Amino acid sequence: MERLWSPWRMAYIEAHKDESLPEGCVFCALRDHGDPDGERILQRGALAFVTLAKYPYNPGHLLVLPNRHTADLEDVTADEAAEIHASLQRCITALRAVSAPHGFNVGLNLGRTAGAGIPEHLHWHVVPRWGGDTNFMPVVGGTRVLPELLSETYERLRSAFEA
Repeated sequence: MERLWSPWRMAYIEAHKDESLPEGCVFCALRDHGDPDGERILQRGALAFVTLAKYPYNPGHLLVLPNRHTADLEDVTADEAAEIHASLQRCITALRAVSAPHGFNVGLNLGRTAGAGIPEHLHWHVVPRWGGDTNFMPVVGGTRVLPELLSETYERLRSAFEA
């Protein structure tokens, strides 16, 4: 197995994260007030909602969140879990219909140490993947190359979620 050494990442790992988020939870604010451009929330349910990731790994990167503010997976009720799971399935169905990805990463990061950028509100990632969708840019240039604006992704997915 080859290894790519990236010692500059240690500074990121050890750095204190910026805790100067707006008052309260950004996901609760999104749930309650939407986003300024109206181009992120794709589904609102009784117990969960689906939104485009503000900083996507790939076009169509979605987040599924419980409506209730919680950071603990153990606190999720059976009804919330059922709606979250149904929302995850709907995300996969919509993304397949609109973007025809070759695969998906579906995951949950519990806690900042595990990779959660916003650990105070549970959120599942649904990332569509295509063969060859990664390249040297994130490593060498520290930049992700996304071939589509969030507004365009939203428009393509909105009709699939409305169906």
